[in-house]
Amino acid sequence: MCWLCEHPTATPQDYLAVLRDKARKHGWAVQYVEDESHPFAYTVGLNDWNLPELLVTGVPPSASTWLLRSVARRALRGLRVVAGARLAVEEGPLIEFVDVDHPDVHLCWAVNHAEGPIRALQVVWADRHGHWPWSDRFCDGHGCQPVFGKRAQTS
Repeated sequence: MCWLCEHPTATPQDYLAVLRDKARKHGWAVQYVEDESHPFAYTVGLNDWNLPELLVTGVPPSASTWLLRSVARRALRGLRVVAGARLAVEEGPLIEFVDVDHPDVHLCWAVNHAEGPIRALQVVWADRHGHWPWSDRFCDGHGCQPVFGKRAQTS
């Protein structure tokens, strides 16, 4: 259940204060969006470090939080996160970064936290067979990972 649902007398500004407090304490926060067809999670606060916010789709809440934390920690330690770059996540999947076309549409709390435009990269993951979501063989053809941008041209 969402925080605002659990706190019926709270306002969106109250929740934004909770997110800002988490970002101040931990460097960023993770927001999970419980969308029936395409749930996703994203970071709030990486923009404060002059980094793009990160987003992941098709992953349950605990796994998405773990994956975003893992990548965010490495980015804060100097990992260059740019569209088209691939990264093997320790004890996790191979990932590729994709520019999010409209961060303002998908990362509402991150935009509100930043009080302005943000950059965002999607953490796109390969399935257990090494197939990417742009392959018709991804997840045995079930298309379980929407991509919110266009893949970077790689050479």
